[in-house]
Amino acid sequence: MIHIFPASERHTIDLGWLRSQPLYSFGEYQHADRNGFGVMRVCNDDYLAPGRGFGAHPHSDMEIVSIVLNGSIKHEDNLGNSVVTGFGEVQRMSAGSGVIHTEFNASETEEMRLLQLWFMPRERGLAPSYEAKKFNPDKLHNNLLPVVSGESATIGSLEEIATINQDMTIYLSKLASGESLDVKTKQGRKLFLYTIEGRLSVADQLQDSGELFLGTGDTSHIEDISELVLKASEDTFFMLIDLP
Repeated sequence: MIHIFPASERHTIDLGWLRSQPLYSFGEYQHADRNGFGVMRVCNDDYLAPGRGFGAHPHSDMEIVSIVLNGSIKHEDNLGNSVVTGFGEVQRMSAGSGVIHTEFNASETEEMRLLQLWFMPRERGLAPSYEAKKFNPDKLHNNLLPVVSGESATIGSLEEIATINQDMTIYLSKLASGESLDVKTKQGRKLFLYTIEGRLSVADQLQDSGELFLGTGDTSHIEDISELVLKASEDTFFMLIDLP
């Protein structure tokens, strides 16, 4: 089953300093039918005004991933971390038994865009932790590049993959127009697909059921399909998440 959520149907938040499009229920926005997908609870596409951001606030028992798409973000927390990350870097925070943090646009002149992703952890009450990892953007081209994983020791370089406390992997990819990728996952797994920019078709490789298309900002829940073909009809940047 492939279920597509058009970008035009996503809720929009505009606070002046923050523009956001949450896919699932978040804060004051509540949608009875959109409370997550598998262990995924939050998928927000955020734009932060220069020098603005989220002041000190607590979290617990959540795996939080931030992927900067443009600009840079400054993270600080009560664990002693103070880190600035930009495109080509991913940050992962395990809130665990409790953490307090801030996230601000590190620039005083340029808007910043990031994807904010939250996942349920393998277990509750873990020790809180934070890490930021760099990946090589050149490796995105016509390739599924793992940037966050609970299985990082077996799928790629530990130096480039942030480790998460959940049985899942986040991939980023840039496909040139006309290029395609075959995607395989284990039976019973879920796939989440987000077209950051461009246009992408998705098809079940094992059944001739035709192609479905995702444009910029469109997302998809994919279940009960173990082999997919993704094809770009124009230059496309997308994120794929393999979930339990």
